[in-house]
Amino acid sequence: MTHMETDIQNLLRPNIARLEPYSSARNEFKGEASVFLDANENPLNPPYNRYPDPLQRQVKEAISDLKGVAPEHIFLGVGSDEPIDLLFRAFCRPGVDNVVAIAPTYGMYRVCADINDVEYRSVLLEDDFDFRPGKVLAAADENTKLIFFCSPNNPAGNALSADRIIEVLDRFGGIVVVDEAYIDFSSQPSFLHRLPQYPRLVVLQTFSKAWGSAAVRLGMAFASTGIVDVFNKIKYPYNINQLTQEYALSLLSRHGEVRQWVQQLVAEREQLARRLAGYGFVRRVYPSDANFLLVRTDDARRLYDFLVDRGIIVRNRDSVTLCEGCVRITVGTPAENRVLLEALDAYAGPIQKQ
Repeated sequence: MTHMETDIQNLLRPNIARLEPYSSARNEFKGEASVFLDANENPLNPPYNRYPDPLQRQVKEAISDLKGVAPEHIFLGVGSDEPIDLLFRAFCRPGVDNVVAIAPTYGMYRVCADINDVEYRSVLLEDDFDFRPGKVLAAADENTKLIFFCSPNNPAGNALSADRIIEVLDRFGGIVVVDEAYIDFSSQPSFLHRLPQYPRLVVLQTFSKAWGSAAVRLGMAFASTGIVDVFNKIKYPYNINQLTQEYALSLLSRHGEVRQWVQQLVAEREQLARRLAGYGFVRRVYPSDANFLLVRTDDARRLYDFLVDRGIIVRNRDSVTLCEGCVRITVGTPAENRVLLEALDAYAGPIQKQ
C-alpha cells in the first residue's frame, strides 16, 4: 500500500475501511461469452435483460479521451449528488466528524450532512462572493473530514479564486471537494489537471448543465484511485443503468455540438447581462462564469411575482445570505430571453413612473 493509499485509509470511517463490498456476478466475470448463466437474469428480452456493466468501462473510456483523465480516476454517479453523499458515508463518522463549506453555496452539501448526522460548518463569503482561506481553515479542526468549494459557485455564478483553493489544498489534511458543475461556461481552467498533485482532491462535474442532460441524472467524480476505489466499494452494485450508459456514449460522441451549445449560451449570457444592467430597478448584475446570472433588484419578491403571473419562472434568492433583493436568472434560448426582456420592459414602465 502506497503512502497516499494509507493516507486515504486513515481518513475513512473504520467500518468502511473494514467493509467487504458486495461482489456481483458482473464483477466476478469480466469478458465475452456465448452463454451467461451466472446472474439469475431472465434469458428473454435482450439486451435489457442483462445487468449493466457495474463500472461503466466504455463510458469512462470515452470520458477519459475527452477529459484527459485516466479511467481509473473516474467515478460515475446518479447525478453529482451520489458522490457527494458517498463522501459523507465514507469519511464522516455520524455525530463525531464535521465538514466545512462556504455560504451561500449549493444546498445539497448541507442536506447530505443532515441526512448523515454530520456537523455542517458554514463560512460566510466576502461581499465579492469569494472566500478567504484563513477563515475556511479556521473553521476546521481535527474532526473536519471534508471541505466543499462550488466553483463556479451557486447562486452567485462566480468562479472562486484558484490560488485560494490551492492554499486550502496545501494546508488541509482532509478531502477537498471542488464542485465544477458549471465549469464548461467559465474561462477559468478546471482543477482536473491538479489531480496528480493533490491525492485528496475530488473534482465533481456533471452532464446536467453544459451537456443539456439534467433529466438523465449522470454525474462525474474525478479523484485518486484510492478515493475512487472507496466510492466503488460502497456504491450500489449497478448504480448507472444500461439506458443511461448508452445515452452517455451517444452524447459524448457529439462533444463538438455541445461546445457550440456552450458558446451560444455564453454569448446569450453576456447580452442578457448588458440588457439587465440597463433597468432602473436593477442595482447590480453580478459577474458570472456559469449559465445563470444573479441580479440584485429593488424588490425581488415583487419582480418574482410579476414574472410568475406571466408564466416566467426565475429563482427568488432574497432569503439567501448575501443575496438579499436578488433573483437568479438562468440563461435561456434567444426566444426565451426575448420573452423575459419584454416582460421586464413592462415591469420597468410602472416602476420608473413611481
